[in-house]
Amino acid sequence: MTEPAYGVTATPAPASSRIAWILGALCFFIQFSLCGRYGYFRDELYYLACSHHLAFGYVDFAPLIAWLTRASSFIFGESLRAIRLLPTLANGLEVALTGYIVRELGGRRWAILLACLSVLVAPVILGNGTHLTMNPLESLFWMGTVYVLLLAMNRNQPKLLLWCGVLLGFGLLNKHSTVFFLAALVAGLALSPERRVFTSKWFWIAAAIAFAIALPNVIWQIVHHFPTLEDLSNVKRTHKNVELPPWPFFYQQIMMLNPFNAIVWLGGLGFLLFRRDAKRFRFLGFTYLIFLAVMMYLKGKDYYLAPIYPMLFAAGGVLFETLAELRTRLRWVRYALPVWILAGGIISAPLVLPILPVNRIQPYMQALGIGMSRTETTMESTIPQHFADQFGWEEMVSTVASVYHSLPADERAKTAILGGDYGEAGAIDFFGPRYGLPKSISAHQNYYYWGPHDYTGESIILLQWTREDAQKMCTTVDVGPHIEFPYTMGWEHYDVLICHNTKRPLPQLWPRLKVWN
Repeated sequence: MTEPAYGVTATPAPASSRIAWILGALCFFIQFSLCGRYGYFRDELYYLACSHHLAFGYVDFAPLIAWLTRASSFIFGESLRAIRLLPTLANGLEVALTGYIVRELGGRRWAILLACLSVLVAPVILGNGTHLTMNPLESLFWMGTVYVLLLAMNRNQPKLLLWCGVLLGFGLLNKHSTVFFLAALVAGLALSPERRVFTSKWFWIAAAIAFAIALPNVIWQIVHHFPTLEDLSNVKRTHKNVELPPWPFFYQQIMMLNPFNAIVWLGGLGFLLFRRDAKRFRFLGFTYLIFLAVMMYLKGKDYYLAPIYPMLFAAGGVLFETLAELRTRLRWVRYALPVWILAGGIISAPLVLPILPVNRIQPYMQALGIGMSRTETTMESTIPQHFADQFGWEEMVSTVASVYHSLPADERAKTAILGGDYGEAGAIDFFGPRYGLPKSISAHQNYYYWGPHDYTGESIILLQWTREDAQKMCTTVDVGPHIEFPYTMGWEHYDVLICHNTKRPLPQLWPRLKVWN
């Protein structure tokens, strides 16, 4: 028995995909040439620490990034350029993949040029490739799924859906937000004539594959009593994140993608929703609208939608290529629109790439009339967080080392270094060996699971603690040097404290110190 047809057989667009690979390579070259200019990002230090404690789950992120970091550092080392090779490659592939989606939507060479260029210069997408993170990988998994789904439908080959299962399975291991994309995609299909895909056995086999790949993380969550849900609940309860109403949230989508680009992706959304010749692809427009509505309702961070936009840019490229061919008076668009997009990209690039000297970032933002955006309520810095979190780490470790080595030898052997969050702890773990420091401990996020080691609480160097909180825990507290380096986040300005003899043994205090947020 043959599989039921749920799409129409389509001939691949005749345009060469060479332009997609050229722009993808350009993206990689730009990223890789600049990626060593500042310093290690806070989260990179955390992922490096987690890569030495491999597991099938972590409190605040899915496990794939830790495993990839371990593999990458084993092969290439842990220099800045080495650990950033993976995200820069992923960013370049994301640009190239956009061109292939254009082809499946019916676009040709010029549409590929416009769509790939728009993705390349979109600030939030370009910025995602500047440091080790799950975000550029997330878009590869999501847009890879879209591309394979379009291939299966256009060529009437439902067996290709198996690759959607593989991509979504690893997408779930990469970032839990893939659950929402998957739900939106299924709902988008259900609302369109392409719901016939549900009648194919290959769809359900693909679903089983995705679940099987993600299952180790599901089991880990169950065994550990769903720590990620507890973490997210704490974030919600404490109003840690900036919660935007619908219109400001949508406005941020325009800003983070560059207002110059809005004509392309908004045009692409209109193409998917309203054009008769895009009826077969309408489910993609529905997917975006559903995902947008869910993120608005859940008060998610504005950049959570970033991985979905390449498909809208692809649709926008097809729209404007079609309009320019059908209407003679619009032929000028073929030249003007790429120039417009490129101009906007050049203007916005210093806002996300380490191009400028750090002391010129704030003046540049002021010259453009751009304020300091925040995704968390306690953010305070003179430059955007994606830059600020790359400064001050080794200087902080050096300061802590001066305190540690000033202690008597017998006391120093019993002294723990307790990081207030995973940033300080990760920095101590990474830079500490060159300063003769032991591994850090911390009760923040996954560090909590790694415990207080063998320390009893006789002597602890406290980072990012207030004196008031330290006195509640310690018999006596000494105040050490003040840490406040230029351009770091506000919460990285604090006094180093030395705790002498905790009032209860540190292992007994540990559960009370837990911070998951």
